[in-house]
Amino acid sequence: MPVQRATFTRPLVAVAMVGLSTLYAVAQQAPVPTRVRGTIEKVDGDLLSVKSRSGEDVRLHIASDLRVAGITRIALSDIKVGSFVGATTVPGPDGGQNAVEVHVFPESMRGTGEGSRPYDLRPNSSMTNATVAESVVGNDGHTLLVKYKDGEKKVFVSSETPVVTYVPGEKSDLKEGAKIIAFVKQLADGSFETSRISVGRDGLTPPM
Repeated sequence: MPVQRATFTRPLVAVAMVGLSTLYAVAQQAPVPTRVRGTIEKVDGDLLSVKSRSGEDVRLHIASDLRVAGITRIALSDIKVGSFVGATTVPGPDGGQNAVEVHVFPESMRGTGEGSRPYDLRPNSSMTNATVAESVVGNDGHTLLVKYKDGEKKVFVSSETPVVTYVPGEKSDLKEGAKIIAFVKQLADGSFETSRISVGRDGLTPPM
């Protein structure tokens, strides 16, 4: 009887090991990107060839409902109390949040993605889209208190932090040499499609 039990359990163990191996393999696969940051190297109709910031060659199919936004630099002083902003931050040595970049939304985009969440720009970075409730000017930058529907955060913006805003863009802005952030989805054949692209103006690399 014990021999029969051992014989019966061997296939179960084998199946379990195969299942665990499959799960491990899936876990080791690189996550599918939702954003591609890089430089347009070639435009061929509705197909963009992009060299990503990390060096990969990426081909992006342009969707029929494409929306293009321009990104242009503004001054730190253009961030006002009441501005709706997006801030990419990383933890500072003092436990605070230091801004890697800040983008000021035009009024028509107020409320876009409101809240705070992990972000993929840098390790341990987060993105917070919120309204500026207070702005304290210091010798080396501004400390912003930003509030969103589920909380608030203090963000330090140094005088060296890139500050940008959105301006209207056109498909014609997508040309060789342009620096972009494309929001993408993976198609069934493994290629990527984009329906929303932010493009830097005057050679600017979008900092977000």
